[in-house]
Formats: sequence, structure tokens, C-alpha cells
Amino acid sequence: MLFFSLAKRTEWNLVNIFYYFYYMNQTLFKTGLLAGSLFFGALTACKTQQLNAVSSKEKRAGWQLLFNGDNLDGWHSYLKDQPGTAWRVQDHAIVLDHAGGGTGGDLVTNGEYENFELELDWKISKAGNSGIIFDVHEDPKYGATYYTGPEMQVLDNVNASDNKKANHFAGSLYDLIACDPSTVHPAGTWNHVKIYLDNGHLIFWMNGKKVVETQMWTEAWNKMIAASKFRQWKDFTTYHKGHIALQDHGHEVWYRNIKLRIL
Repeated sequence: MLFFSLAKRTEWNLVNIFYYFYYMNQTLFKTGLLAGSLFFGALTACKTQQLNAVSSKEKRAGWQLLFNGDNLDGWHSYLKDQPGTAWRVQDHAIVLDHAGGGTGGDLVTNGEYENFELELDWKISKAGNSGIIFDVHEDPKYGATYYTGPEMQVLDNVNASDNKKANHFAGSLYDLIACDPSTVHPAGTWNHVKIYLDNGHLIFWMNGKKVVETQMWTEAWNKMIAASKFRQWKDFTTYHKGHIALQDHGHEVWYRNIKLRIL
């Protein structure tokens, strides 16, 4: 009815009216695209600004950043004073890159932690291998971080050579308890993980799903260690407080949004 009323009142012909509505629709369409572009551009910028940040709510809850997004302050290579040159910051992420021939070694926090929640994002290269190791006791008598600290595995489950056992898949308590591989995003994409440790109560989350839960330092725990590769290191997991380490396994790997809350 509006169409014919308009035609009669203005004495427009059908061609005039066609072009009128076409022009109006094109204008609205372009306006909508512009508004949509501005909205999603602002949303993307907002997400970028939130990298390596702690919100006001998180601060009140006790969360702190372990990586500031700009440099490696607060970190060093295991048994060294400074980070190895293969560790650097790129696009607001910690990256391990041996392409330039630099030295690496596991990257270790300056601080030591006992009961905590740890959250971070990681991304692994094709066929890559790394790990998040905690309760690390730094002493020259221990040649590697994994002599004392347990590990949450970081791995390309599809192409890495160390993918022959279920408890070696990404997200696993390495060589002890397997993670469901369906929870893991593939190489080249980001994964978000959380490690919770409170008086030996240990829980891993992979991309929002609980994948590992156990109680450390019990008879069952000791039996599990005795059946693993770690039985050869008598002080493995005997320290209840230690450093957190990002493992140098020789492959390119990225870490960001590293935050911790002391329990």
C-alpha cells in the first residue's frame, strides 16, 4: 500500500520508485558495513590490548603477571644469570628460536612458588616439543629442570617424534597421566592451559577442560613415579616449592599471557 500511495502522491513512475528504493538500500547497506567494520575493529583492538594483562578483578583476586609482554624481566636460563639469546620477545609473546644459533636452555622464573594457580597460552611449531615444568629446584647438582620438577607436556601431537605414548601427548602430566588429545588445538594455533597446585592436589586444564587430576606425595603417587622414566632421578618431585620453567627442547615455541595466583 505504501508503494502505490507514494506513486500516486508524487506521480512518480515505477522506474523513479525503483531507483529511490535501490539508492536507499545501498546507503543503508554501506552504513551497516561501516558500522560493522568499526565495531569488529574496536573489538579486535580490545583483544590485542588485553594480551599479557591482568584485569582489576584479577588483581583483587591476587593474580600477577609473570611476563610483561615486552621483555624477559623476571626470567633467566636454568643455572644462568640471564636468558639465553635464543629466547626473545616477538609480537608480545616469548618465543624460542634457535635459527640464529643462539643459546637457549630452559627459561626459568626468578621467583619460586609453592601453592599456586598458573595460566598461560602456548603455541608449538610443526613437529615441536616443549613443556611447562614446575617445582624446579635450581642447583648445579641437577643437570636439568626435569630432574626435580614435573611437567605439563607441550607437543605437536600429530608430527612430533615423542607422540608414541598417550601420557606423552600435549596436556599430559608427562610420562605419568595422559591428557585427552581431543582437547588440544593443533600445531600453529594457541592453546590455553591452567595448572593448579595446592598442597599436592594437582589439576591440569586444557582449553577449559579438566584433563589431569591427582594427589602428589602419596603412596599411589610414589608407585606411579616408580613405574615411569623418572624413577632414575631420586629427587624428582621431592621439592614442594620451586621455579617454573619453559622447556627448551630445540623446537620453536611461543608463550604468552603468563599469570599466576598464589594460594
